[in-house]
Amino acid sequence: MASLGQLAAGVAHEINNPVGFVSSNLGTLHTYAERLLAVMAIYEKIIAALPADSVYRQMVEQARQTADVDYLKEDILTLIRESAEGVTHVRQIVLDLKVFSHVDAVEWQATDLHQCIDSTLNLAAHEIKYKAEVVKEYGDIPAIECLPAQLNQVLLNLLVNAAQAIEKQGTITIRTSADADEVSVAISDTGCGIAPENLTRVFDPFFTTKPVGTGTGLGLSITYSIVRKHHGRIEVDSEPGKGTTFRVILPIRQPLAAEAIVA
Repeated sequence: MASLGQLAAGVAHEINNPVGFVSSNLGTLHTYAERLLAVMAIYEKIIAALPADSVYRQMVEQARQTADVDYLKEDILTLIRESAEGVTHVRQIVLDLKVFSHVDAVEWQATDLHQCIDSTLNLAAHEIKYKAEVVKEYGDIPAIECLPAQLNQVLLNLLVNAAQAIEKQGTITIRTSADADEVSVAISDTGCGIAPENLTRVFDPFFTTKPVGTGTGLGLSITYSIVRKHHGRIEVDSEPGKGTTFRVILPIRQPLAAEAIVA
């Protein structure tokens, strides 16, 4: 997991530089395009003032039609704007990747659980967006003491599992709440559910109900280990054909943080 964190942080750093260049260049290109269009507008007024039978006017009008200038004028700024929006999206992904990896987080940190969820949702968007609507029901919860990169791995495993449990279209609902000295995050899906005889085995290493080649059976086992390492617990409720809810309950403070790191 530490190696994956290093890799994620390295990829984020390598992407950041070229994305910065592209973003800067697109801003400059937008300015240049606006200037050129302003100059073209003046040329067009001059050409329109020429006699209709002017050979120069006819040459320009023929060139305009061939190049479809009216369409180009309309589309060029749109293309630049959409490209800039795409770059902004890439930058957000890079930021989320950095938040997700928390490569420098070698100690327990007070962490915003909602920020962890949002960043992980962005990174899992390719698994979720075509299959499920995400509903957030965030409660008023305090920051919790955790190892952020590991907690993000828990969230990623549960969100991807929720999406994969939905065959066509469904809903993934994320609820957070606080009670005394604990916080809870529940991830519910409207997927296929888990058979009763498998509920006691879902956290066993290498146990999976997915087709051969599509699952290792380690995701929930790793999730369980990380939650236990955080002195928390994980619960599962499921009804075949209706969906599944995984609920992670974590302490707000880690009284034995040093011991947990070694564990």
